[in-house]
Amino acid sequence: MSPPTDKETLSLYQPKDDFASNINSHIVNHPLAQSLRANPAYKELRPHLRIPESQRKHSLTAGTLTGPGRVTVPPLAFVEEGKQVVSISYLSTDMCGHVGMVHGGMLATIMDEGMGYCGLSALPNKIGVTANLTVNYRAPTPAGSFVVLRAEIVKAEGRKVWVKGRIELLGDGIESGRLLVEGDSLFVEPKYAKAMPRLLTV
Repeated sequence: MSPPTDKETLSLYQPKDDFASNINSHIVNHPLAQSLRANPAYKELRPHLRIPESQRKHSLTAGTLTGPGRVTVPPLAFVEEGKQVVSISYLSTDMCGHVGMVHGGMLATIMDEGMGYCGLSALPNKIGVTANLTVNYRAPTPAGSFVVLRAEIVKAEGRKVWVKGRIELLGDGIESGRLLVEGDSLFVEPKYAKAMPRLLTV
């Protein structure tokens, strides 16, 4: 069975309560989302919903960390193929380190996931693993916040791709708010990539 298309992922998510519905509506209708949606250079999708439903329960970011109190709705992403990714998420209240602040490990996971998704499109077989990840925390991330991840390919060379990224608070308009996290990463395509099973395609 083929995975859903990018367009199909946009209709797969159905909020289960009013809170999730309001969160989803805010993301989908935000000026930043509207601006990127109107730009033909970007494709719009919910990447995690391309993973088969039967496999999501085994996925950290598409299963374990999603739902009430966590990443309330699947992140909405806008992808400029081979160049950059912009992803909008809501980070709820049950992923804290210090009281009221999102755990740094959660933010590192979001950075790894977002930069990885950005970089895979530049690899020969679209499969890669994290070889290096550097994360710098610039400000506390309040729990219950809308955030924007921005990732950009810096260089691609054979089976390697270098990506930089940052997480910011979602602003009121197109421009993002306060910088929360920034970092860079190196992703490498394994030599046996062609034989690896694919859960998520880019």
